[in-house]
Amino acid sequence: MEKVIERAYKTSRSNKLRRGFTIGFIIILIFVLILSSVVIYILQRSLPETKGEIVLAGINEPVSVIRDKSGTPHIEANSPRDLYTAQGYVTAQDRLFQMDLSRRLASGQLSEVIGEATLDRDRFFRTLGLRRAAERSLDQYSEEARNVLNWYTDGVNAYIKEAIDKNKLPPEYTILDFEPKKWSPVDSLTIAKYMAFDLGGHWEGQAFRHYLVQNFPEEKALELFPAYPDDGAMIISEAKNNPVNIEESLASAVIPDPFNGSNNWVVSGQKTESGLPILANDPHLGLGTPSIWYETHLKTDRLNVSGVIFAGIPGIIVGHNEQIAWGVTNVGPDVQDLYIEKRNPNKPDQFLYKNEWEEAEIIKEPIKVKDGATVDHQVTITRHGPIISEFARYKEEDTALALKWTALQPSTELEAVLRMNQADDWSSFKEALTYFHTPAQNFVFASVDGDIAYRANGLIPIRSKGDSLLPVPGWTGEYEWEGFVPWEELPTIVNPSKGYIATANNKIVDDDYPYHITHTWAQPYRQERIVEILSGIGPLKTQEMKELQMDKYNLQAEEMVKILLPKMDPLNLSEREQQAYRLVGKWDYIDRKESGAPLLFHLWMYAISDQLFEKQIDPKMMKFFDGRAQVVDELIRGADQGKSSIWMKEAGGITEVATKAFQQAVSEATTLQGKDIEDWRWGKYHSLLFEHPLGSTSPLQLLFNPNEVEVGGSRVTVMAAGWSKKTGKVNHGAAWRTIVDLANIEQSQNIVGPGQSGHVLSTWYDDQVLDWANGTYHTTSINKRDYENGHQLKLVPSN
Repeated sequence: MEKVIERAYKTSRSNKLRRGFTIGFIIILIFVLILSSVVIYILQRSLPETKGEIVLAGINEPVSVIRDKSGTPHIEANSPRDLYTAQGYVTAQDRLFQMDLSRRLASGQLSEVIGEATLDRDRFFRTLGLRRAAERSLDQYSEEARNVLNWYTDGVNAYIKEAIDKNKLPPEYTILDFEPKKWSPVDSLTIAKYMAFDLGGHWEGQAFRHYLVQNFPEEKALELFPAYPDDGAMIISEAKNNPVNIEESLASAVIPDPFNGSNNWVVSGQKTESGLPILANDPHLGLGTPSIWYETHLKTDRLNVSGVIFAGIPGIIVGHNEQIAWGVTNVGPDVQDLYIEKRNPNKPDQFLYKNEWEEAEIIKEPIKVKDGATVDHQVTITRHGPIISEFARYKEEDTALALKWTALQPSTELEAVLRMNQADDWSSFKEALTYFHTPAQNFVFASVDGDIAYRANGLIPIRSKGDSLLPVPGWTGEYEWEGFVPWEELPTIVNPSKGYIATANNKIVDDDYPYHITHTWAQPYRQERIVEILSGIGPLKTQEMKELQMDKYNLQAEEMVKILLPKMDPLNLSEREQQAYRLVGKWDYIDRKESGAPLLFHLWMYAISDQLFEKQIDPKMMKFFDGRAQVVDELIRGADQGKSSIWMKEAGGITEVATKAFQQAVSEATTLQGKDIEDWRWGKYHSLLFEHPLGSTSPLQLLFNPNEVEVGGSRVTVMAAGWSKKTGKVNHGAAWRTIVDLANIEQSQNIVGPGQSGHVLSTWYDDQVLDWANGTYHTTSINKRDYENGHQLKLVPSN
């Protein structure tokens, strides 16, 4: 009986536990459902209205906004005022949080809404002074351009007010607990200045080489220079005698991605099926959610232009109208110089110049910090520019580094953009470029008249002495800028006999060109592959251009594998390493996502760099190593040709370096993807992640980050797909791809990755992720009959 009672008790207790568990589970489930419903309600409430009618203050007549299947807004207005006001409003509908974050990043105002974590970044950008440069630029614009900025600003602010009043701000604002401030014309110009920063100018390379000459014998340091500097012995001596502690003073500096660049090309009618030119462009910048690019079509009775712009700026920077098309890549010239400044030990705000002490300009830049005290940041500006070597340390040294840079001067890029949008031939387009100063860009051009052209355009300094390889003495007056390369002498090509023009951040001038551009060009592989295809037998069509933009043939691998594999003795490798050796040996050099050979090759190239530098160069300095990939390529080529190299010799010689690096790569691949080499796959490691700014924080990545997709390509293929060595995630490449056949200029073939909208619940948030990975283009038309069935929104004046 006791056992029966005991069993009954246990059964009863078990049933109570089950009931308790069931009730608890139901309560939790109900809570989760309620919470999910609240979250979905908040998200849906903030979705932009894309249909119906909205009253928009600031416009005089109704404006039509039709979003096509890809979410691209086609904005049609009766006046420029209404057009650009609507552009500001519509862009803010889709991208307000991105615009807000962009202006804060460039202005050094992130800490105000994020907190202490971004303080060093804010100090750096406050010191650079992109916003100060934007403020000085505003007065340089024509009345027409300032009107455009003001109208665009009115549209953005109309949406900000509406979103706040109706409690429909994007969800990121709720998560970070702040509201956007009013937009201003300077905000737009500051974002434009940030793009000049993102496309660089090689100051970090000068800082790195300064570190080299302080820490290594001269001959050894010079091996990592792209060229021997003019007046080399003198400049090196000055660097040694007036050292700046780069490791400590600049460790927190923000360095743009070294692979920021692009592809563009234009083919004349003599090589195309249509008999008119075809133009293609795919700018390479950071990949994230939302896209750095915003596709838009703008139309009035005098304007009909389509393409992309950075969210927060009016107009179209890359695209086409009814007569012309154009695309850009980065020239990457030396437009930044570091000057070693000598400080007065008795008066730290004075610096020596030609035997006299000059007062520096001191600017107070207090930085507000969320949940913290305001930081009293101070910027010191010499005749050459801001002192950047003390932005994070507040330690005044006897010597410091000041940065001189074209982008810190007033400039008028938006003026150029607005004039480019209205140009109708090469002459008017070239004239518009007189207003485009920074960053210097390689423009390719095509017109319905059949012309194709190229121009490297922007301000490129002429130096009285030196060539921008090392920081130079700021106190002697010998190393000043004497002006800029004359506009009429900038590299230009019109209608070449070969029938095509292509650039991929490659060297654009020969040794006879009379002016210095830079010593640090991109690796040549993308350019060589593009030329290889375009120089072939035609006729070429749009489809071939798409295939070329998605081309994954790795010319670096073709060159390096043929050098490195014969240097190794497979008998000295383990069984798995021998398998890997054979895998690379039979590879066709295409960076396919399904293949294991690309994984091994790219890890191998990283490992070679590690073998050469890891034990000798301070890890904090590696991000400053401008042109590192090119230097490694040259050291390998030199060793293959029997040239002596201190770095290669100290690492054991080319055979030992190649073998140890290969073994390291095999070990890393095994750790990543297991012992069975047949299971290795490039795409499994090299996966596309369009990460949202909040997507690195768990669990927000589940909400904001699109699903990952395996992709092929690499940094050196025409289909550019740069990645993080730490994670393998693809984070860099062509967020915008476009192809325009001038025979059908009303339409263009495009991809905007991951999509048009910045709102997580939008249909167009991440609908182009697979398109980006697979090369599936959408058609954008500037003829209303092709998009009139889209989402129709009418903006009407408030009166």
